[in-house]
Amino acid sequence: MLHLERVVLTEADFRLYADWSIPQGARVAIIGPSGAGKSTLLNAIAGFVASASGRILWQGADLVPLPPGERPLTILFQDQNLFPHLTIAQNLALGLSPSMRPTVTQREQIARALDRTGLAGLGARRPAQLSGGQAGRAALARALLRARPLLLLDEPFAALGPALKQDMLGLVGEVAAETGATVLMVTHDPKDAQGFAGQTVLVADGVAHPPCDTAALFAHPPKALSDYLG
Repeated sequence: MLHLERVVLTEADFRLYADWSIPQGARVAIIGPSGAGKSTLLNAIAGFVASASGRILWQGADLVPLPPGERPLTILFQDQNLFPHLTIAQNLALGLSPSMRPTVTQREQIARALDRTGLAGLGARRPAQLSGGQAGRAALARALLRARPLLLLDEPFAALGPALKQDMLGLVGEVAAETGATVLMVTHDPKDAQGFAGQTVLVADGVAHPPCDTAALFAHPPKALSDYLG
């Protein structure tokens, strides 16, 4: 279970409050107006933003004292987190070995991950030689290799067309099912939330509201969500 216990995030005149839990294996969308704090919330869970108060608990253990690299999660950003000077295989190897000296077994795992995500034969390419969809698949392949119990998505597929984005979200769902990961996905698109997430967190007016059933939330949106959707 992921539990945000009276978490307060502040920066200049910005303040965001969150106090809720989600069960292991849940798929949760995070939606709300630009600047409301959706990405800030994800970055706080990942350890890139310090909370002013409160605790972020995973399976009862407080993550706040841990640096990002020691937290049980993988986060994907819009730029896909790929190092441009490394090959795709080397980028994936970082998910298993910081020294990029994978064992024979790990190299076999990398090859299977590339094949699993439709990138077989492309391991020697660099990110600039891939399409946007292929880069997204490479980032997901690394997440599959890392097999962390928390997968955070900060709109990594926002620049893709609708069909390709749905394909990528389907692949995320498959990866999450295989690894048992809990997924939190920031999105601006209600269709993404409705098609992928069983629950949705509305971030608005300084509050990351407790998760609600996605279908019910969009069927009867509160004013903040209604104003955002237009």
